[in-house]
Amino acid sequence: MCPHCRAFITTKDRVCPYCEQEVGPRAVEMRTPGEVLGGLIPAAHFTTVMILLLNFGLYTATAVYSMGAGNQNAFWDPDLRTLLRFGAKYPPYILFRGEWWRLVTAGFLHGGVLHILFNSWAMYDLGATVEEFYGTSRFLVLYFLATIGGYLASTYWSGSVSVGASAGLFGLIGAMIALGVGSQTSMGAAIKAMYLRWAVYGLLWGLLPGFRVDNAAHIGGLATGFVCAYLSGTPRRQSSEQAWTAAAWVCGLITAYCFFRMYLSFSSFARPIGS
Repeated sequence: MCPHCRAFITTKDRVCPYCEQEVGPRAVEMRTPGEVLGGLIPAAHFTTVMILLLNFGLYTATAVYSMGAGNQNAFWDPDLRTLLRFGAKYPPYILFRGEWWRLVTAGFLHGGVLHILFNSWAMYDLGATVEEFYGTSRFLVLYFLATIGGYLASTYWSGSVSVGASAGLFGLIGAMIALGVGSQTSMGAAIKAMYLRWAVYGLLWGLLPGFRVDNAAHIGGLATGFVCAYLSGTPRRQSSEQAWTAAAWVCGLITAYCFFRMYLSFSSFARPIGS
């Protein structure tokens, strides 16, 4: 199907005969994935599943560590000190200690079972959709930049501790809104309207009393995802996709380095700010 007007076209078409928009290689062709677990996990969901596994692995680690620190309710609600030690966003540590790596690690941590389950449900649905339209490389870069943009906005907007994948998720929502804005077709208008509703509902949820929601990170991620996706566009030429593949590897390496810095910070965590 044409990603612009959703008309059925052949796999050899590079220009849609209906809307006359340029059509690049399909996202599945860019990934050339093999079957995962004998086809049990859909290939289009592979990258999303890997992110989810990382999130659940880190949640398990924080729960076990929190329980070892004496928190009997650790599985349902890891304690704040544990989240800080594992890389939660906390402005004094970022601004005064230079622990910028927390802008990345915070996006893979969660503050409770309901928190990670809700974000995982949204990620499994939304991540696969964005990857299908933008391809794996753009998807990873968008998610990485939206996470940083969201927690950077939160750092200057809110002084509280914050964790969660929702900054990156709002970035993916922004990417789908950008897809609808750039398409200028009836299908594009429908996509834009649907994901605008997602964004509004998500931000309104954060205003409800009794919920600890970081709307600053949501707005920052949404804006970052929209701008980056609007400028990047969808896959078109094979030559340009090589640059996006390289960018995705860079994002992955930076993420690994951030977690390495988090590991090194364990021994110095108890030091007071400014020491």
